[in-house]
Amino acid sequence: MARPADSPAPVFLVYGDDDYAVKQRARQLFQQWSQELGGMDHETIDGQVSNSGEALKALGRLREGLQTLPFFGGGKVVWLQSCNFLGMDRTSQAQAVTETVGEIAQELKDFPWQNVRLLISASDVDKRRAFYKTIEKLGAIESFFAWSLDDKDWAGQAEMATRKEFRARKKEISEEALTELVQAVGPHRQQLSNEVEKLCLYVGDRPAITGADINAIVSRNKQARAFALAEALGDRDLPRVLRTLDGELWEMKFDKDKSEIGLLYGIISKVRAMVLMKEVVREGWLKPERDYYRFKTQFENLPTDKLPTDKKFNPRALHPFVAHKALLQCGNYTSSELVRAMGSLLECNQRLVTSSLDEALVLQQVLVNIVRSEGDKPSSNRPAENARART
Repeated sequence: MARPADSPAPVFLVYGDDDYAVKQRARQLFQQWSQELGGMDHETIDGQVSNSGEALKALGRLREGLQTLPFFGGGKVVWLQSCNFLGMDRTSQAQAVTETVGEIAQELKDFPWQNVRLLISASDVDKRRAFYKTIEKLGAIESFFAWSLDDKDWAGQAEMATRKEFRARKKEISEEALTELVQAVGPHRQQLSNEVEKLCLYVGDRPAITGADINAIVSRNKQARAFALAEALGDRDLPRVLRTLDGELWEMKFDKDKSEIGLLYGIISKVRAMVLMKEVVREGWLKPERDYYRFKTQFENLPTDKLPTDKKFNPRALHPFVAHKALLQCGNYTSSELVRAMGSLLECNQRLVTSSLDEALVLQQVLVNIVRSEGDKPSSNRPAENARART
């Protein structure tokens, strides 16, 4: 195993396909080491190359940087920056590059590391090579890989990283607001960091970030906007439902990939998720939990032998983040309301496919009927009962 990242190490490798996180962490280490060692001879070497010849030149500059003593005294940090020839691509596999990297690995083992430190940031690293194994023994390694919607842990990782950034700026954020922020931005580390900075500037001296701040200032990416209508319905926020629907219908005029049917299917998925989570709670298999990590632990331990095999009716087929959001929202509706909503959406689907009615009007009508509370609805639509009421 590599030495822990927080322990003194003469060599440090930071790598991964999350370019923003790798650069941010490497820059932090470079600044920290430069301050600790003092001196003015710290060196940065560009390791982003396009062929083996350029890679060999970068390796030559690395050797020179390590062997050249600090002119003004003090220590020296050498940073091989944005290195892209330590992986398994064509340049990395070139014989001359492979041999030279192997030679440098041996040199690092014998190098006297007094007042000299080596920092390497890279996009990819072949762990089978002697170079990687040498750094494991000599120093520390950290990896940063981009979050993906396919990764069931991405939301939890994003929330943890975002909360850490807020605390570094001496700000706090509620669980609800944090979930809202992560959902608005999605699995994009750099954009999340940018939104954290925007929010901190927006609230000024106020220590707490609220959901209202998220709605006021955060830029929502395309993926988040695609789910915005379903989320507004889940929150049972009729004004937001109508505003979002209006925005979706407007964008539909310019985006051929969007359609009323597509919007409807997103809403059906949301209502189905809320129905499933409502039933799971009713059965006592899951307790309502706002903290995502505690929820995820419960969710992964659902009794699979008691769940339907059909994925459409199996809550475990939901992404944990989607299930958690549905759990938080299902309390906004009764079970009977959700069942009626599924029936209304089925009828809406039939009307969109078979009738010549205005699709936007059909969608708006069904959404209003689902979201507005029973107290807001007409007491009866039956003429006979209304007539008796008037006599």
